[in-house]
Amino acid sequence: MAVIERTLVLLKPDAVARGLAGRVIQRFEDAGLKIVGTKMVRIDADLAKKHYFDLEERFGKSVYDVTANFMQTGPVIALCLEGVEAVANVRRLVGGTFPNEAPPGTIRGDFAHTSKAYTTAQHKVAANLIHASGNAEEAKYEVELWFPAAELFEYESVAERYTF
Repeated sequence: MAVIERTLVLLKPDAVARGLAGRVIQRFEDAGLKIVGTKMVRIDADLAKKHYFDLEERFGKSVYDVTANFMQTGPVIALCLEGVEAVANVRRLVGGTFPNEAPPGTIRGDFAHTSKAYTTAQHKVAANLIHASGNAEEAKYEVELWFPAAELFEYESVAERYTF
């Protein structure tokens, strides 16, 4: 059964610095996703640790360190998006983690080109523009981490008359 979900999207420092925020947000809105929360944030070490709490365990300390340091290099734009099966639909729109493997038409496939081989060899983070929650449980945790309830909004969009 299709459900209305909320999910977290972060436009990473590379997306913000490259001036892609408007174009990326437009892709989500064009797909019928509704913005119910948004803000620009500078991530500190504490927020990085809370957000990427399992990254070191899953991929090792060096991956965590590179990722956490990268996310602190500039501001990020945090979005809470709402829509039908929002988690899966955002992941589909974003494309694979490594941009060189993301199909054309996805955000990463259209705007980024970093490969896993390059980032591994250079000990760099994959500059892949976006973080998107991986599943509904992760989305719930991340939305609550990034947005207090008072920063999330309920309203009806015109698209809801046709899609929800």
